Amino acid sequence: MSIKKDKIKENLRDTRLMVFTAPSGAGKTTIVRHLLGTFDELDFSISATTREKRKKEKHGKDYYFISVEEFQKKIKKDEFVEWEEVYENQFYGTLKSEVKRLRELGKHVIFDIDVQGAISIKKVYGDEVHVVFIKPPSQEVLFNRLKNRKTESKKSLDRRINKAIKELKYQDKFDSVLLNDVLEVAFKDAEQMVIDFCQLTIQKQENKAE
Repeated sequence: MSIKKDKIKENLRDTRLMVFTAPSGAGKTTIVRHLLGTFDELDFSISATTREKRKKEKHGKDYYFISVEEFQKKIKKDEFVEWEEVYENQFYGTLKSEVKRLRELGKHVIFDIDVQGAISIKKVYGDEVHVVFIKPPSQEVLFNRLKNRKTESKKSLDRRINKAIKELKYQDKFDSVLLNDVLEVAFKDAEQMVIDFCQLTIQKQENKAE
């Protein structure tokens, strides 16, 4: 179904972007999934990546899983809002076409991306985007969460821990900091940030109560 050009312009003007960023293990994916289940007006910006798909992940839902060669072609064609080679031959990026697709549908776009990606998106979209840094209670709690996943080799885990140590230093560079200690409290705080920035109501929860 096509959308009229004037309607597209209206949708783009009225939509906003919410970025949730954090080191791996801080809980950003859990919080983003909660928000998507709470607000009808939000939709998820699916990132592209060259890393291997985990067991429960699905292409086109969790990530767009593509080859290194395909990712590099898209870089040359300037198809990304932002991209990063997080580890050797392990790329992540936000496709311009993905953001445009969601905004043309009149959706507020929510992102679950790493710290460097969040910085890049803020530079591109300015006041249209609100970036939330999710802070773990402590480094020790964060490292334990990563270890308890048991989804990676020791080498891969060590890389994530080293990267997390660096990323924790960036918390003051974003619009808001969200402490993820008690998950239910973090959910409520995240909901309020979305309500304030996107001027929304908790529609799905209201529907369930009827």
